[in-house]
This record gives sequence, C-alpha cells and structure tokens, in this order.
Amino acid sequence: MEITYATSSSPNLSAAAAATMPNRQVKVIPFQHPSSSSPSSSLSVSWTDRWRSSLKRMTWTDWIELFLPCFRWIRTYRWREYLQVDLMAGLTVGIMLVPQSMSYAKLAGLHPIYGLYSGFIPIFMYAIFGSSRQLAIGPVALVSLLVSNVLGSIVDSSDELYTELAILLALMVGIMECVMGLLRLGWLIRFISRSVISGFTTSSAIVIALSQAKYFLGYSIERSSKIIPLIKSIIAGASKFSWPPFVMGSVMLAILLVMKHLGKSKKHLRYLRAAGPLTAVVLGTAFVKIFHPSSITVVGDIPQGLPKFSIPKEFGHMKSLIPTALLITGVAILESVGIAKALAAKNGYELDSNQELFGLGVANICGSFFSAYPTTGSFSRSAVNHESGAKTGLSGITMGVIMGCALLFMTPLFKEIPQVDYDEAIFLWRVDKKDFLLWTITSVTTLFLGIEIGVLVGVGFSLAFVIHESANPHIAVLGRLPGTTIYRNIKQYPEAYTYNGIVIVRIDAPIYFANTSYIKDRLREYEVIIDGSPKRGPEVERNYFVIIEMAPVTYIDSSAIQALKDLHQEYKSRDIQIAIANPNREVLLTLAKSGVIDLIGKEWYFVRVHDAVQVCLQHVQQMNEMPKGADGSTPKKQSSFLQRLWKDQSEDRPSPESEALLSSKV
Repeated sequence: MEITYATSSSPNLSAAAAATMPNRQVKVIPFQHPSSSSPSSSLSVSWTDRWRSSLKRMTWTDWIELFLPCFRWIRTYRWREYLQVDLMAGLTVGIMLVPQSMSYAKLAGLHPIYGLYSGFIPIFMYAIFGSSRQLAIGPVALVSLLVSNVLGSIVDSSDELYTELAILLALMVGIMECVMGLLRLGWLIRFISRSVISGFTTSSAIVIALSQAKYFLGYSIERSSKIIPLIKSIIAGASKFSWPPFVMGSVMLAILLVMKHLGKSKKHLRYLRAAGPLTAVVLGTAFVKIFHPSSITVVGDIPQGLPKFSIPKEFGHMKSLIPTALLITGVAILESVGIAKALAAKNGYELDSNQELFGLGVANICGSFFSAYPTTGSFSRSAVNHESGAKTGLSGITMGVIMGCALLFMTPLFKEIPQVDYDEAIFLWRVDKKDFLLWTITSVTTLFLGIEIGVLVGVGFSLAFVIHESANPHIAVLGRLPGTTIYRNIKQYPEAYTYNGIVIVRIDAPIYFANTSYIKDRLREYEVIIDGSPKRGPEVERNYFVIIEMAPVTYIDSSAIQALKDLHQEYKSRDIQIAIANPNREVLLTLAKSGVIDLIGKEWYFVRVHDAVQVCLQHVQQMNEMPKGADGSTPKKQSSFLQRLWKDQSEDRPSPESEALLSSKV
C-alpha cells in the first residue's frame, strides 16, 4: 500500500522550472505505528518467552551437546579421514609441550613437575568440556609470569606455601571462568582492545626474555616484572658472566630459530617447528650428560608418576589473591577465546565463547585437584596443532596421553636438561600495531611499572576510548546519490546532492545520557552550517526541515527522550520541523510510550528517508510559491507557514488523509 501526495514539480528542478510543470503524484510507503492498545505485545517479545521457545526446540542431542561439547565431534567423527591426522597432531604438540611445560613452571617459580602436571589433567578436561577442536591448552608464558610476579611478593618461591598458593590460584581462576561462562559474560572481553593485549604481550616477552637470561649468562638475576630492576641486576652481575652456558644457549637458540623458520617456510618440513624445542632439549641433555659442565645448571630430580588427588589448601589467602585471579582470568580468556574463534572460523564450525569459558574453567578447577597451576590456551601450540591437521578434540586427548607417558616413564631423563627457554618469548614479539597509541601506553607501563599496573592502565585506556567513541558518536549529513533513491554520507560520496531547506542526518549509535548533549550540538551545527555539496530543489533562504535517519540507533533512553522533546520545542520556536525515518521497533516503542510520537506528529514518521524528503520537499515547494515582498523579503505570514501547518494538524488530527498515511494494521 502506498500513499500519494500531490507536488508541483520534480525535486531535481529549480523553482522557476517547477512553476511551469504540471502537478505530479509522489508515493510514500505508509509507516506502521505501534498499536495504542498493547504496543508491547505487538512489537516485542520478552526474553523469557524467547528462552522458553528455545528450550522447547532443543532435542536430546542438543542437551547432550550443551553439557558435553565433545559429543558434537564424536557423533560425526570420520574415522578414516580424521584418526591419523588427529593422532599425528596430538603427538607433535605433545612432544612440544613436554619441555615447554617444565620451562614455564620454572618461569612461574615452581618445580618443573608442576608444569607437567598442568599439562596433564586440564588437557583431558578441556577435550571433554571445551568447544574448540584445535585449541591446545596448558601452561603459558604470560600466566606463568603473572603467577611468579604476584606470589613472589607474598612468599619466597622455595617455600611450600608458594606452591600451594599457585594451585589455589588455579581453583579460583577456574571458578571465575565457569561463573562468567554460566552467566554468559563473555561479551565483557570485547571492551579490551587488541592493542592492549598486543602491547602487554610484547612487553611481557621482553620481561620474560630478561628474566630467563640468568640461565643464558650463567649468574642469578633479581626476580621482577619491571624492566629497570632486571637490567640493573644483569649489569651488576656482569663480572660473573660464564662462557659455557652462553655458548650452549646460543646454539640452542640457533636450533630453535632455524627449525622454526624451516617449519613455517617449507610445508613438507612443518613438523620441524614443533620438534625444535625437543631437539634443543635432547642435544642439550646429551651435552650435559657427556661433559658434565659445572657452570651449567640443570633441572634436577623430577618425581616419577601421575599426580595424586588432593584438595587445594591455604584458603585463608583467597581474599588477597582475588585481584590476581581476576587478572589471570582476563589474560587467560583473551589468549584462549581469540585464537579459538579464529581456528573455528578456519575449520568451518561455530564456537560459543561462553561455552569456551566454561570449558576453560572446568579444566582449571579439575587441574587444581591434581596439583596444577593456572592454564589456558597457547597461541604457539594451537597454531602448530592446526598446521599439523588436527580436526577434533582427539588431538588434545593424544597430547594428554603423551604427558601421562612422560610422567610415568621419562622423568628420570629430564634430570640433566639445561635450563633455557626462548620459544614463547620470541613468539610473543609478533605485534599488532593497529592502535599504536594504546599499544605504546600498555607496553611502556608494563615495562616500567610492572605487569599488573600495565594491564590495568591498558584496560583503563581501552575503556576510556570506548566511552569516548560512545559519547561522541559519528553523525553524518546525507545526500541523495544521482539517479537513485539512496541517501549516503556526503563526505564519503561527494557526488551526492542535498535539497534546499532540508537537512538529512544519520546518527550512527545508540542515543543515551552520555551522548545526548553532543548529538544536540551537532544537529544545531548542521542546521546553520552550509555544506559544500550540490543543492537541488526550490531555493529558500534557510532550513525548514531536519530529517533524522534512526536506522543505526539500536537503543534510546529517558535522557535521549527528553533531549528529543527539548530539540522539538527549540526547532518549533524557529519554524523547523523534525522528521524521523526508519526507527527500529524497540526505539519506536520507547518513543510511543514516552509520547514523543504524538509530540512530533505521527505524520512525520517515515519508512524511508526518501519518503520523508518527498513530503518535506512538497512543503518547501509550497513555501517557495508564496508571494514575496517588494524588497524580496519573506512576509511574516510565510515565515509562520510551519506554525500554521502545526496548528492545522493539531486541529484536524486525525484527518482522513493523515490517518490513511499514519495508521495501518500492525
């Protein structure tokens, strides 16, 4: 159904040319207003109704997949196609995980056995409850550094309490992740910019490399998360420099870099990337075993056997560990969810971030009962897992089996391993500089003020940027693209033209208390500022209509409602009429409940911007056809044209004509 309006000319003609043209009809799509009797029932469905509807649609298979995500790949497993690649990928990453887990435990200030424990039980739990099929979880460098930095300020790393607190942290982190997953709070992560994580990981890589330099240089270095104390400690101990560990470290570093490069550049040699750490460990162990250099420190005795079940202790320290647990939870989630989503997209399946949080939480909770410290997804190991062809969670189960075999049979061989680790630190040097300022702020504060302050400052600036963008939304002046009924930003499309007497703006954000003042100021500017776009239509001396396209406006609050009312009164006092185009149903319902629809006038709500332009242009044409005074000025009766228009509408509303335009069945 379309409503027709009579107009005296084509919108693209000048006033003089229009006067010679016969009247024509313009068509406007009728706007559907919410029913006055029950607006909510016609336009919105409560979340409880949607929830009940989704529950009714769930089958028994859906319920099993909800609680056991592994069932999704188990029931569709292609044994001939997937089994071999899953086993090979799991074997490859498992071999890579064994030396890494021990080195990360040392970075955390723990005995290497706790790194092996952390790479055992959590892997099995995640394979069952996690939603990613390629994510490789276990100890990672960033979390290990956070554990070391925080617990080191509470108790000495040689104290048994240190280990108990690290295990307690795993339990706390797991509980927080499960709660976030169950409450569906995964959206909170979106407020932290990728630049914050990039700056944080880059600075952390430097701190990790410097803190590990003690094994490279052959003397002890102060334990710290700040770059200045580390550098001072390295310089102060320069007189104790020892050549044997430096030479061995250089050789092992060269092996890692060469094998990593060959694995990434040569597809048929991709297994070398994962074999790099193991190769370095085997060669280093053989060298120590043969020559017994006294200046090279080794791992030492490692208990043999699987971890035993035990309940975490030292609950009295939970309150003091809450900030650290929150920080580790945030970092762990950001590391895991980002790469898990990327891997899911590459492998063609959907990933629920809330289910991912729950899976990580269960892995950490169960791991804490078997002497594991906090674990999360690893960028480097997940990348190797994907490149090795992993298709399902069976590759993760294979990793767990490899770790179990290492604990049962191979720990005596780890005694002579030299203590060096570079792989993750080098990997973390890969930087995303898209948001250079935010990256710089986070990186510098992490280096000089410590990891906790660096993360907090980075997150704070990230939130500040979000708030600033929300409080200062993008507002565009629209023009019509030639030969179409499409209206676009005149800055983006210079060929778009506007109409005399009419301003068309688009607000590209929700309208709420924080940005109402900014939006009102911009609308006032656009009312009087003359843009450089081509002009069409009858020539008038000022603007009489402001059309607001509200399609991008997803939400409007009470402050915005009051701002619209104030703006309407302000415009009315200057003979300017507001027209609203294409509001969504939630916004329209709010406008109806608040009385703004009746205040502005139902006849000034339109389905399309083009409809609003046609109607406004018709009125502008009528104004232009009124006679002018001898001096060319507009007589008083013409300047109050809109006032008479409002008066006629208020007296006649609802007229048969306007009712036909404004009312239709919802």
